[in-house]
Amino acid sequence: MGLPLDKASLLALFLETLFYGVFFTLYWLTLFVLFKKTGIQQQVLIPVATLLLCIATAHLIIDFVRALEAFVFKVDTIGADAYYSNLASPLDLASKALYITQTTLADGVVVWRCHVLNNRSRFVAIPGCIVLLVNAATGYYVVWSLSRTYGLSSVSTAASGCITTFYSLTMFVSVTCTISIAWRIYHTRRFMPGGLAALLPVFIVVIESGALYATSVLALLISFLVGSNGEYIMLDIIPPIVGITFCLIILQVHFHVGGSSSTEQSSEPGGILTSLFRGRSIRDRNFSMQPMAVHIMQETEVTQSDTTSGKNSQPVSGGVFQL
Repeated sequence: MGLPLDKASLLALFLETLFYGVFFTLYWLTLFVLFKKTGIQQQVLIPVATLLLCIATAHLIIDFVRALEAFVFKVDTIGADAYYSNLASPLDLASKALYITQTTLADGVVVWRCHVLNNRSRFVAIPGCIVLLVNAATGYYVVWSLSRTYGLSSVSTAASGCITTFYSLTMFVSVTCTISIAWRIYHTRRFMPGGLAALLPVFIVVIESGALYATSVLALLISFLVGSNGEYIMLDIIPPIVGITFCLIILQVHFHVGGSSSTEQSSEPGGILTSLFRGRSIRDRNFSMQPMAVHIMQETEVTQSDTTSGKNSQPVSGGVFQL
């Protein structure tokens, strides 16, 4: 026996609240870090993080309102299970639209990171933008298609295919960009000394690129394909997970999690992204590595005694040595 829809929705609200609390805490910590930065940090990262928080907050508020209507206000009229089965509900449509917006924004950030690490190549930016536009159009078409349903009618075959396409494209963007970033760093570091320890940033960047987010999307796709109500749980917890992933990337770079020495960072793609987030230029890093000439001046005084003449001791000037 599968999980009932009303219980799945209540469990989804609980988990969404839990993940939202984690995201809210990480957001303020990230904001505290970014306010000390300059340039792209304040121009791009702060607005993106704030927008992610606003979308996650609106999504959580809508789910709370739906829970109140299902379990309190309309429990004696239509029941919670029938309420959540109404796919044409305005609140349900708004919730799905916010989910699509959040995932599209997250995929855009992943594509941007991949674009930066690949020396801002157009061969990465153009296909990535095309996939993002197609994915967003597919998702919003699903919302429009669901708005055309009546009452408790099921999802049409066309809408079901679009939902599968949307989940698959989201998974494709996340996995492809993550593998591309990991390979880019591995290809740069594989000939450097250090043995297996040099491969550690590969695993770190996989985590930074949203392994948690990719796993969540995969669970969402599988639950939809098997027809499980666990799909609604994943739909509700992914919006805060997107924000958690975004904040963890910035915090890991800021606190040097998995980082290497400054000489290595200045010559590898990871160093480009690190300096981009930390707000340090290459000139600043090279300044600390300039050679410095050290001159040590030593003066010695030798005392010579004339024992034969009985004269007092006379100082003789010693040599000056320069090292």
